[in-house]
Amino acid sequence: MPKEYDLVVIGGGIGGYSGAIKAAKAGLNVALVERDLIGGTCLNRGCIPTKAYLKSAQAIREFEGISEFGIETDAKYNVKFLKVKQRKEEIVGNLRNGVQSLIKMNKIDYFQGEGSVLGTSIFTPKSGSVMIKPQGDADEIILTPKNVLIATGSRPASLPNIPVDEKNILTSNGILELEKLPKSIAIIGGGVIGVEWASLLHWMGVDVSIIEFQDRLIINESQKVSAQLKKEFEKQGIKIHLSTKVESVVIKDGLTKVTAEAGDKKIEIDSEKVLMAVGRRPNVEDIGLEAANVDFDKHGIKVNEYYQTSAENIYAVGDVIPTLQLAHVAAAESELAIDKILEKNVVPLEYENIPRGIYTYPEIASVGITDGSDGHEGKAKHGQFDFKFNGKSMIMNESIGQVEVFSDKDSDDLIGVSIVGPHATDLISEPSLGIYLNATPGELGSTVHPHPSLSEVIMEAARDVDSNSLNK
Repeated sequence: MPKEYDLVVIGGGIGGYSGAIKAAKAGLNVALVERDLIGGTCLNRGCIPTKAYLKSAQAIREFEGISEFGIETDAKYNVKFLKVKQRKEEIVGNLRNGVQSLIKMNKIDYFQGEGSVLGTSIFTPKSGSVMIKPQGDADEIILTPKNVLIATGSRPASLPNIPVDEKNILTSNGILELEKLPKSIAIIGGGVIGVEWASLLHWMGVDVSIIEFQDRLIINESQKVSAQLKKEFEKQGIKIHLSTKVESVVIKDGLTKVTAEAGDKKIEIDSEKVLMAVGRRPNVEDIGLEAANVDFDKHGIKVNEYYQTSAENIYAVGDVIPTLQLAHVAAAESELAIDKILEKNVVPLEYENIPRGIYTYPEIASVGITDGSDGHEGKAKHGQFDFKFNGKSMIMNESIGQVEVFSDKDSDDLIGVSIVGPHATDLISEPSLGIYLNATPGELGSTVHPHPSLSEVIMEAARDVDSNSLNK
C-alpha cells in the first residue's frame, strides 16, 4: 500500500530541502527524495566548494602583498593543492551533515533514489504520485502525496561540437575533482562561473585564458562593470578573448588546443586543460513530466507566480524553472510555494530586487536596475563613491572599485545599487533591504553608518545622488 504524505519533494538541493523543512515545521507530513548527495549542486559542486577555493586564493594574494603592511619576510609559499581540496571537502561535509541533521530533526522521511511523478492509472488514481527507484536491486517505492515539489536543479551545459571527458575538457563538476592544479587552462565562457574560476585559478598560479562569444564579460551586469572586470583581469595577467567563437578543441599528448574565430581572424590557444563554462541546463528528463501532464520545454518547467505547474498539485522551483539560477532564489521560491500549499496569502517574488554576487577579485554585487535607466524610458538619478577615498579600504589596502546608487527621477525611490570592491557580496544586503522597503537615497544616506567601515561608501554614494556627499 503506497504511503501517503502531505508533500513529497523531489530533489535535495537548497530549493528542495528548504521547502521540505518549512513544510515539516508547519506540521505537514513530508518526504524528500534525492538521487545523489543531499545539498545539491550549490553545496556539493557549486557555491560552497568554489568559495572555499576562492578563500585559499585570497590568502595567496594577501601573502604576496604582505610587505604593504610593513611586514618583510624571506619566506616562500607553496600551494599544496591536495590540502586546499581537503579543506574544501571538510567544509562541504560539515554543511552536508548539518542539512542531514535538520532533515532528521524535522522528522522528514528521506529516500535515496531516482524520483519521478506518475500520471493517473489503476494503481495511482491521482496524478502526482511519486515513484522512487532506489539504488541497487531494491524494489520500487510508490508514495501518494497531496502535493509534489520538484526541485531537481540543473547540470553544466556544453557546446555540441566539444565532447566533455572530465579529464582534459572539464565542466564545473569535473574541475572540482582535480587533485593537481594545471599549469594552464582555457575557460570557454565569460559568465559568472567562468570568471570566478578564472580569478581563483589565476591567484593559485595557473595561466588563464577566457574565451567569450559575447562582446563583454558577465553580460548580465552593466557595461561599466563588465569593462571594469576586464581591465582588472588583464592587469592581473588573465588573457581575455571577446567576440570569439570556439570552433573545436583537440586533445593531443595530454594537452588541449582550442581553435576559435574572432571576427575574420583565427586564433589557437594551447593549454593543459579546458573548462567548459557556458551555462547550465535544467534537469527535466526522466522525472515523469510528460506522464503527469506537466508543461515544460528546454528552458525548464513552466510555472505560475506561485510555482504551480500545469498540474496544480505539482510545484517546481529552482534551476529546473526558467528563473534566476541562484541558490538563494531557489530557497525563496520554495518557501513561497510552501506558503501557497499552506493556503497563506502569498506575495509573488520580485526578481528584479534579488541581489546577485560574483566572487571574483574584485568582488561584484548588484541589485535592481543598474544600467543607468529607470526601467522605463527615463534616465535614473545616479550617485557614486569610490572605495579609494574610504578609510577602511585604505587600511585593508583594498582600493579597487566603487558603489553606484540609482533612483527613480519621479518617485526618488531606490531602484538599483551596484558594488565593485571589497566585500561587495556582503555589503549588497543593505541596499537590497532599502529597495525592499522602498527607501530613498536620502534615507539611506541619512542613516548613521559606523566609522571606519566599508559601509560608509554606500552612505556616501547614496548622498551623492543629490550631490550631498561630504567627502567628495
